Amino acid sequence: MNIDNIYCMDCLEGMRQMESGSVSLIIADPPYELQQHNGAGAFGRKNREYHQGIDHLQSGVSNEILEECLRVCKHPNMYVFCSKDQLPQLLTFALSHGLKYDLLTWHKTNPVPTCNNKYLSDTEYIVFMRNGANLYGSYETKRKYFVTPTNTEDKKAWGHPTPKPVHIIRTLIENSTQEGDVVLDPFMGSGTTAIAAIRSNRHYIGFELREEYHKMCIKRVAQEYSERTLFDF
Repeated sequence: MNIDNIYCMDCLEGMRQMESGSVSLIIADPPYELQQHNGAGAFGRKNREYHQGIDHLQSGVSNEILEECLRVCKHPNMYVFCSKDQLPQLLTFALSHGLKYDLLTWHKTNPVPTCNNKYLSDTEYIVFMRNGANLYGSYETKRKYFVTPTNTEDKKAWGHPTPKPVHIIRTLIENSTQEGDVVLDPFMGSGTTAIAAIRSNRHYIGFELREEYHKMCIKRVAQEYSERTLFDF
């Protein structure tokens, strides 16, 4: 797989074609569905489309994909976005593989107002797993929580239901890699990881199964490069 490319294919199939130890960091935001009493979750019940290796909506990303993520990393170094329902599996995976872990959180100031007999779905979790990988950054960038609105601007611009704020992904990348390193995103979605990598002077590789999202990623990355070229001149 070539760097600075996003492939329209299943991530498990794609990672199996990658050399071991070929990337420095993985940012994974699998298309899990947030459980709601009467809601449709992150992607909506009628619009769910899972990648190979994505289990039942409460299970999130499979261990098979996580194993491949470890294989393609120089050193285990991975952030996985999830809801509380995936935490037991991810933490068990980390412990069973002897990985250090941290639990980061993204607190949304404008969550969906569905709260009948439950707390608001205003928090997403980020499980950070590593072993042998350095953590860079500073006092300001190493806080374990982010507090922002949901990314409605990119959602409107690119039509993806759950784009992450670019500055969150960029912070994770800059804390866990150095310039010139390669970042892999197995579930590229709207292309946020690629944009954050470009702005951080890192390389990227991505996989996105859905053709409409893949086309969106390519367009967004092309626009980013175009704007950077105009700015440079």
